[in-house]
Amino acid sequence: MALLNLTADVPAHDPVIVKEGGVYYCFSTHGYFYTSSDLLSWKYGGKVFEKLPDWVFEFVPESDGKDFWAPEIVYRNGEWRLYYAVSTFGKNTSVIGLACNKTLDPASRDYEWRDQGKVVSSGEGNNFNAIDPAVCADENGSDWLLLGSFWGGLLMFALDDNGFVRSGADGKAVEPIFIASRQKEGESQPDPNPVEGGFIFPHNGKYYLFASHDFCCRGVASSYHIVLGVAEKITGPYLDEDGIDMRWGGGTTVRDSFSFERWAGPGHNSVFKDDDGKIYLVYHAYDRKDDGRSKLMIEEITL
Repeated sequence: MALLNLTADVPAHDPVIVKEGGVYYCFSTHGYFYTSSDLLSWKYGGKVFEKLPDWVFEFVPESDGKDFWAPEIVYRNGEWRLYYAVSTFGKNTSVIGLACNKTLDPASRDYEWRDQGKVVSSGEGNNFNAIDPAVCADENGSDWLLLGSFWGGLLMFALDDNGFVRSGADGKAVEPIFIASRQKEGESQPDPNPVEGGFIFPHNGKYYLFASHDFCCRGVASSYHIVLGVAEKITGPYLDEDGIDMRWGGGTTVRDSFSFERWAGPGHNSVFKDDDGKIYLVYHAYDRKDDGRSKLMIEEITL
């Protein structure tokens, strides 16, 4: 995978980029979004929610009610669907919600984020953490929700046409599919199990699974790094360059702290394909020249 530097020096954490009407929109943790006409110069656009919907406190009582984490945004059925996570650091008391909007342009009369409620939640009875949502469509056009952080690793849920976790005949959510972990095959699960921030990008008949290994949120001491595996099917298995399954600790390192002089702990990436076919790796890294603050990173890539 060839990498060409293109860095946007703006505050962001867990970024994702989409495009509407010739304008790029970058959404990130805390609910902030930025806009750009060229992927280089960005301006602050506001917040999705000034306060979170009241229902989130049923699932995450310790939430501050202000910010969500690690958003994902996709365009489906004539509307933008924004998935967001609410949690407390270090716990799997978490929930992923969904909000919809006809447009991303705040100046439009149609602009209004309409919250749709819970998509999936986790707690003490679950061996997964319902944060870091990412949505990808398979070859049949059906959407899947990838999620997870630490605990049992990354899991994938089938979604229905409305963007919610698909239910079986018994009305219960269809069982998720196990996708990635730091656990070695035949060994017990490590504690902690530092894998999160998964993102699946379909390209030329294959599926590319990006994930972040190790630890974020420690400024320049962050050991976060981006890894990659490739699969023939959206549900895996995803193998790295050495043929190791990402379910059992695999993952080819794409970016780490040794990739840069200035930037530490690159991670929690998404992938954006522009109208001209160029593909960009979008992530955050911690700035050694600015007291370890998290900044938006964008790089053109070839797969």
